[in-house]
Amino acid sequence: MRKIVLSMSVSLDGFIEGPDREIDWHQVDDELHQYFNDHLKTMGAFLSGRVTHELMADFWPTADADPALSGPMAEFAGIWREMPKIVFSRTLERADWNTRVMREVVPEEIMALKAQPGGDMALGGADLAAAFMAHDLIDEYRVYVHPVLIGRGKPLFPATDARTPLRLAGTRTFGNGVVLLHYRRAEDTATR
Repeated sequence: MRKIVLSMSVSLDGFIEGPDREIDWHQVDDELHQYFNDHLKTMGAFLSGRVTHELMADFWPTADADPALSGPMAEFAGIWREMPKIVFSRTLERADWNTRVMREVVPEEIMALKAQPGGDMALGGADLAAAFMAHDLIDEYRVYVHPVLIGRGKPLFPATDARTPLRLAGTRTFGNGVVLLHYRRAEDTATR
């Protein structure tokens, strides 16, 4: 069965963006971007909310046509274009670029997606991740911790009374100081 893999960048104090939605503190260099590419191109689909999808769709479809863009960033444009995408939105009527629109996070529908053949599915966006967490649908967490404290903003994880036991699957330190913390659901560890 395919897995849902949450991949997000956070500040050391746990925020995905600053109070004015800024992410200029992200330290994505060629090494880190290539690592993202190598991981994401194995996926079977990108899952995102409307805001994240629209931000991506505004830039990536033609990003590699810009001669100033090269290396891993140019490569990601092709990965993004070709990858099947599912955007969760109550308001979006349609979406281009190999994208399907789903209205709600319905556990039975997500389990049916997981049962389909293909690669794992990359989940992005804190609001959508919160909806998946509320239904206990996330199988792996790949949290990229950036070496910066931003003080306030939007946290990656919402307050909850739920407890989700995880097991460390691996870590990696990048040259720019970003550290990947890779966790799997505790009950899935024995099957790996």
